[in-house]
Amino acid sequence: MPLPSQPLLKMGFLTIGVFDGSDPRPGHESTLEVIELGEQLGFDSAWLRDRHLQYGISSPVAILAAASQRTRRIELGTAVIPLGWENPLRLAEDLATVDILSGGRLNPGVSVGPPMNFDRVKQVLYPDTAEVEDFSYHRVERLLRFVRGESVTDFSGKEGIEVFSDRIQPYAEGLAQRMWFGAASVKSAQWAGEHGLNLLASSVVRAEQSEDFAEIQLSHIRAFRARHPDGDRARVSQGLVVIPTDTATSAQREKYQRYAESRTARTAAPQGPARMMFAVDLVGTSDEIAEKLYAHAAFREINEVAFALPFSFEQEDYVQILTDMATRLGPALGWHPAG
Repeated sequence: MPLPSQPLLKMGFLTIGVFDGSDPRPGHESTLEVIELGEQLGFDSAWLRDRHLQYGISSPVAILAAASQRTRRIELGTAVIPLGWENPLRLAEDLATVDILSGGRLNPGVSVGPPMNFDRVKQVLYPDTAEVEDFSYHRVERLLRFVRGESVTDFSGKEGIEVFSDRIQPYAEGLAQRMWFGAASVKSAQWAGEHGLNLLASSVVRAEQSEDFAEIQLSHIRAFRARHPDGDRARVSQGLVVIPTDTATSAQREKYQRYAESRTARTAAPQGPARMMFAVDLVGTSDEIAEKLYAHAAFREINEVAFALPFSFEQEDYVQILTDMATRLGPALGWHPAG
């Protein structure tokens, strides 16, 4: 079990960025304000989830481009972009552009597999190619080649007054080393390690050999590092939902507890045909949460976290939660604010 003398080195947070469909601007603006607050509080990173045809951020790269101009230090990540919705070449261009704008702070996290509800959207997403689209790891490999600056065409040089490059532009040096993979299975964790990616240890995992969430997440971390060139030094960021209540009002504490209780049933046993397991939401004082984390098998193997903010809370709730994380929970874990 880690001791305070073995501190948590990096602490980040993750948000989905909900908004009102009839008036979407305030929700997007509040997400940017949350990221700005995170930087002011000393968080090391801010991460955005990705939602399509829902009332959550559908274009995290665009939001992070805006955030890059309103912050100076905090790292900006995606956790995760499902590549089934993306053209890897165009995404590589967008990622490189935002990384340049941010001064090298972008940490793109991606995942594979068919888009959610693919049968319902395939005729509008891929009207001519739905049956032949490759949603496997090869899609990530294509993205990595483009981000690394490998050639995408056999032509470069001048044609008339136009000048062409044989690799994506702009090229963002160092971005390839900041690519992350969201793994929900041992196989995915091993693949990420073999390909030199960083690992986002998900708060939603497949119950393959165990029905204990911490044991499953731990198995992913160890499988990843066993295959990664950097071994035990390979970067892993753990994902969990954490809600400290130190400075919360009584009404907020009641709301947080109801929220956690409404989600508890899905943490007790594998869900659906894919046997997905969900992490328990950790609600309580920072000292109580720290004690639970130190008892968590996967937490004992990492020194970076990206704590997920709950969905559908109010802005004042996020301010209280983030402030308690930075001023109470982080120090209880040996973490020190950046800057």
